[in-house]
Amino acid sequence: MTFEALAQQGQTTVYQSLVASIGPKIRDIRKEFIKESFYGFQHVEHRLESVAVIKNIDFINDSQSSTLNSTWFALESVSRPIIWIVGGVESGNDYSTLRHLVRTKVKGMICLGLETSRIHEAFEELNIPVLDAYSMDEAVQAAYLMGNHGDAVLLSPACPSFDLFKDFEERGNAFRKAVKNL
Repeated sequence: MTFEALAQQGQTTVYQSLVASIGPKIRDIRKEFIKESFYGFQHVEHRLESVAVIKNIDFINDSQSSTLNSTWFALESVSRPIIWIVGGVESGNDYSTLRHLVRTKVKGMICLGLETSRIHEAFEELNIPVLDAYSMDEAVQAAYLMGNHGDAVLLSPACPSFDLFKDFEERGNAFRKAVKNL
């Protein structure tokens, strides 16, 4: 597998793959075997998982990203303009750590959850279109309508899911279902 082919799977995958290849190399395992192992690489469910491409809009499930750090990596790894679905149980996040990435990569936001005022406040100065949604179906529909050919809809909430869902898996499954229903 070429580095370019690996890079198409996202920067986080590149980092993880490079780290995973160090151990076998230290143990003198043939590099051909290491390369072959990357061909069958599959993303983990709910972690930068491509769900579908509809009208050339890529729908990406990153429901497991319930912290600012993991959402930062998700935003960083998507190369297309992003419609970002964000929100959940607000836990005092300092969203300023994401401001530069949001300014440069996000063209619209869907705030999903019962309390989204801190998210609105954190990004209001960026003049990005922001909509509120109170269900995953509503969030996905709004993101789809906001998106254009070549965009990505990224569910990467930066928050725990406990306001509308029992856990990140239920949230991610709801995202998949909503996308399939478009």
